[in-house]
Amino acid sequence: MARKNFSCSSTLFLVLLAVGSFFATYNLLTMAVHYKTVNSQGLSYDPVVEMPDNMKRARGDKALFHVALTATDAPYSKWQCRIMYYWYKKMKDKAGSEMGKFTRILHSGQPDNLMDEIPTFVVYPLPSGLDRGYIVLNRPWAFVQWLENATIEEEYILMAEPDHIFVNPLPNLARGEFPAGFPFFYIKPAENEKIIRKYFPKENGPVNNVDPIGNSPVIIRKDLLEKIAPTWMNVSLRMKDDPETDKAFGWVLEMYAYAVASALHGVQHILRKDFMLQPPWDLETGKRFIIHYTYGCDYTMKGELTYGKIGEWRFDKRSHLRGPPPRNLPLPPPGVPESVVTLVKMVNEATANIPNWDTT
Repeated sequence: MARKNFSCSSTLFLVLLAVGSFFATYNLLTMAVHYKTVNSQGLSYDPVVEMPDNMKRARGDKALFHVALTATDAPYSKWQCRIMYYWYKKMKDKAGSEMGKFTRILHSGQPDNLMDEIPTFVVYPLPSGLDRGYIVLNRPWAFVQWLENATIEEEYILMAEPDHIFVNPLPNLARGEFPAGFPFFYIKPAENEKIIRKYFPKENGPVNNVDPIGNSPVIIRKDLLEKIAPTWMNVSLRMKDDPETDKAFGWVLEMYAYAVASALHGVQHILRKDFMLQPPWDLETGKRFIIHYTYGCDYTMKGELTYGKIGEWRFDKRSHLRGPPPRNLPLPPPGVPESVVTLVKMVNEATANIPNWDTT
């Protein structure tokens, strides 16, 4: 596999991130309505699919999982990885945790300045031009290379992302051949059956065999992921090459590809709403395990959410594309939900304790 040309300009990178921001904003506004519906039904913590009774583990048994996330060598990715790794170390050995070792899968093709700080495995990016400006297409290819070449001691793997923060110790939510995933309301295989059938033919089963998930967060047995990952990569590339699919799925195309690839291998997930929360729409951390800070948090100084409009107070990771946020970010004003306050406090704690923070 030839090395990718690494001379892409920072301007192009920022343009690509801006495209991603557009889709995230769209999802954010849609989620506002969805969130109210979900909470009115009292579903905020209940798993969508319960684990099979015969797969429940005896108390005291541990099944460690390896924490793995894919990343680039851009400053935007680096500072998120540093915060994520800080909280991994804080939560790893706490009661209830089944976290094993940690790997940042760096798909830039060459080492960077975080190699000594974060356990890292360097893999190649896709050949130049193959991702067609869709950066996350490198994710499945990165996992394929890592699974083929790395020594992974744990039986299970958590696929995570740089903008994840462990807010509670995370147990292994998977059970044997049933991985655990988070149900995203905007992944709707049944509503997109015409497109899904291009990759998941009727002879493979009903369309609802395709779970409403992405690849992250997912805890999955390593041998299952070794089977799924090459298919995930190939389906992602096929979807990107199909104009109808590319237009319909947009920034979440690679998420649909993982869901389809899993279904093609007959793998269905235990769907856990308590796996993750996403401020500002999830108002409390509660007993959930991961904060995903993909959405901007914008408020008036009276604590009123401004729904995608830049607020008088804000926290948005996209405000820090070129470098890390400063230490000691101002806390939200009174009236802002606990989840947002907790997020900012956790970012501040991490940045205060990570050496040489400003040099990311």
